[in-house]
Amino acid sequence: MQTTTTELDLVVKMTLTAWKAQNNSLNKLLNELTEEQLQKEIAPGRNRGIYLLGHLVAVHDNMLPVLDLGEKLFPELYTVFVKNPDQKNKNLPTVADLKEKMQAIDTKLKEFFQACSSTQWLERHTSVSAEDFVKEPHRNKLNIIISRTNHIAYHLGQIMLFK
Repeated sequence: MQTTTTELDLVVKMTLTAWKAQNNSLNKLLNELTEEQLQKEIAPGRNRGIYLLGHLVAVHDNMLPVLDLGEKLFPELYTVFVKNPDQKNKNLPTVADLKEKMQAIDTKLKEFFQACSSTQWLERHTSVSAEDFVKEPHRNKLNIIISRTNHIAYHLGQIMLFK
């Protein structure tokens, strides 16, 4: 089935609308929670809210090179919040610092979202080789947004437990 530009535009719009909704819900919830609430564990022996926030910041920051938008803004966070489990590093940034970093990343992503055409969303992302992309064209930039939207939703459900 051939997809028309109008259909493609609609799919891109729906995907970006879902991203914005999840991201807005996350930011709204984070603004309602205190530093003290985010220092607590979701359940005994499980991740703390600050770790989940840092994890989301690090994953969103990693989207920048994957979407070919340049280097990560805060590369030091990836090891702390993605490569290592919670409690491994005792010197975490503050909640306020992590929220500020998230805002900087969100701003850069929003600029890209507004400038990117529908057909550009179907281009390969940098985590897939050109050869593999020929065989797997679904490994495109739009698919990154879909997977990261689901990632936000998953952790948003966890963070809601702090209310």
